[in-house]
Amino acid sequence: MENLIKAYNTRFGPAEELFRARGPGRVNIIGEHTDYNDGFVLPIAIDRAITIVGTRRADRQVQAYSLDFNELTQFSLDEIEPSRREPWSNYIRGVLLYMQEQFELPGMNLIVSGNIPRGAGLSSSAGFEVATAMFAEAVGGFSMDPVEMVKLCQRAENEFVGVNCGIMDQFISRLGKADCALFLDCRSLEYELVPMTLGDHAFVVTNSAVRRGLVDSEYNKRRAECEEGVSILSTVLPGIQKLRDVTVEDFEKHRGLLSPTVAKRCEHVVWENQRVHDTVKAFKAHDLAGAGMLMNESHDSLRDLYEVSCKELDILTEIARKTPGVLGSRMTGAGFGGCTITLVAQDHLTQLCDNIEKDYPARTGLKPEIYICAAADGASASKL
Repeated sequence: MENLIKAYNTRFGPAEELFRARGPGRVNIIGEHTDYNDGFVLPIAIDRAITIVGTRRADRQVQAYSLDFNELTQFSLDEIEPSRREPWSNYIRGVLLYMQEQFELPGMNLIVSGNIPRGAGLSSSAGFEVATAMFAEAVGGFSMDPVEMVKLCQRAENEFVGVNCGIMDQFISRLGKADCALFLDCRSLEYELVPMTLGDHAFVVTNSAVRRGLVDSEYNKRRAECEEGVSILSTVLPGIQKLRDVTVEDFEKHRGLLSPTVAKRCEHVVWENQRVHDTVKAFKAHDLAGAGMLMNESHDSLRDLYEVSCKELDILTEIARKTPGVLGSRMTGAGFGGCTITLVAQDHLTQLCDNIEKDYPARTGLKPEIYICAAADGASASKL
């Protein structure tokens, strides 16, 4: 925060009234590729965030300086267009564009920085959008319903930035709570904060250093395969709209109607939704071993049935599972790179990190990045 304030004073000069807003990243404990099937997810907000420091202006101009990119962007609230030169600023631009449909905004001077690793699948973009919305709310002096803010931030990423993401990332960034997971119904947007008593255990997130190059094309294929499965199953299960409407029992009864590939995709989603419910029950019962087993099952399903893992993610989970004290390890995020999440006993944490740092480069030639993550509070804003 001291660096951000110092950067603000250097760039814009001292201000009478400074505001600060932060939007955390997230990691999903379980519930992968269920969101666009109207299913269930169980993420946590992490203790890494995008932070904005700044103040209002008397005019309609916005000036935002990114410490991480060492770039200044400028635009008018009366003429917001996407920027090719400073693409990072499109998260700010999109959020402010759509907020203006509901609220009167002042011009702003902003300094932006973050410690969420970019490109690792930990939702730095959602954190940026939510931080921007929280900042605008604070300097604008209005109050916005949290779920409506979540929808607006998702719209900014979908329609302005042009990334067809689900709603989970913005939801957990805005509404997360320390020491809790967030159980979210991606259809109704009903949610429940689920307390997690980790005790002498911790979550470790490991970045495989593999950029997720295949995600877009394979993502579209998986969506189409799921939709094909729903179309066929609806002939015997009238009224279903998405795979979340298919029970495990109904799927197993009718899976023979599907081609082998479509059956695999649907099997993952149907069972993954059940695993989310079972993981919620495990956390409520303080059954960390049970939650870890479900994490393992989720990865195996993503690897073998949904086929969105990759060699490097499989190696990371293999190294983790061979380490004493590890209860479960799985890929997290869209796949084809990105991160794994591992639930491990604190007294084996150093051993796990040592094993990853030694074995993973030896087997892949890549250098992993390891983050020990706590479940943190969601977004906040305040006057400094």
